[in-house]
Amino acid sequence: MDFLQNIDVSLFYFFNVTLSNSVTDKLMPFITERSHWFVFYVLIWLYLFFKGGARGRVAAILIIPLILMADQFSDNIIKQFFQRTRPCHDLTGVHLLINCSESYSLPSNHAVNNFAAATLFSNFYREMKLFFFTGAFFVSFSRVMCGVHYPSDILAGALTGIGFALFILYLWRFVNGRFKIIL
Repeated sequence: MDFLQNIDVSLFYFFNVTLSNSVTDKLMPFITERSHWFVFYVLIWLYLFFKGGARGRVAAILIIPLILMADQFSDNIIKQFFQRTRPCHDLTGVHLLINCSESYSLPSNHAVNNFAAATLFSNFYREMKLFFFTGAFFVSFSRVMCGVHYPSDILAGALTGIGFALFILYLWRFVNGRFKIIL
């Protein structure tokens, strides 16, 4: 385990310190802040629900329990189980661009939520898959650049979010197949 931890710390310093520059120092805190995206998310949700047809309504409805379940499970179960301290509390020389939360680090809820959404929306809008996953990657990666997560926190969050999305999609297909709701 020490070997993997050493790789994680080395990658963290490479991304957070070595790659830091004046552009990322301004861009990454903006990308990582949820409140900057809230209006965008609401507008997309409203568009999907009211103008997206059956496919858009299903995606808009499924995203709600998906994010609620994935976020709460990550925060209240996984983080509490591992209780991994954030790098901004554990390491010296961290290039910290935002406040360092007192919550645990593993997994990154930003990664959980964004990769869950990317997976779900990619199922309904395959032509936009690259866009969704690129967005999820940059929001998640911003957490390392800002100094509040290790790279493995991002990987664990991405896998958790993808897993939850696949589970919700499986349930949707089962229910829709059995009851022929829509799509």
